Amino acid sequence: MIRYISASREEDVIPAKVFVGNLSYDTPQHELESLFSEVGSVVEVFMPADRHTGRPRGFAFVEFADEAAVSEAIEKFNEYELRGRPLRVNAADERPSRPPRLSSDGGGFGGGRPSFGKKARPKGSRRNLRGKKRSL
Repeated sequence: MIRYISASREEDVIPAKVFVGNLSYDTPQHELESLFSEVGSVVEVFMPADRHTGRPRGFAFVEFADEAAVSEAIEKFNEYELRGRPLRVNAADERPSRPPRLSSDGGGFGGGRPSFGKKARPKGSRRNLRGKKRSL
């Protein structure tokens, strides 16, 4: 990622990268690379896979050596039919970075229930708690 710093603010820019959507799950990486090399020199083809199944997720990012190839790739390959599906080709946008995920032990982001200042209840089934109250 290249950061251009202007007088007023800082901008994040992805150099020469396109998003390719609506891919067939059986499209190999080398086929995309050879297709997009028709418009310019391809630096990298990134096809994310599902974490659980390992299957491709149906989209890819193609990075070119020069920025002129991006507009040509969008013009030539948007709605281009590959393996029976019309491709969606757009300029890739920078995604804002996420805060790091903390452990799921109840503290921080995303893990456990928020407490909002309440005292935690004792763990155990209700039946065990009722039985303990009766025996007192």
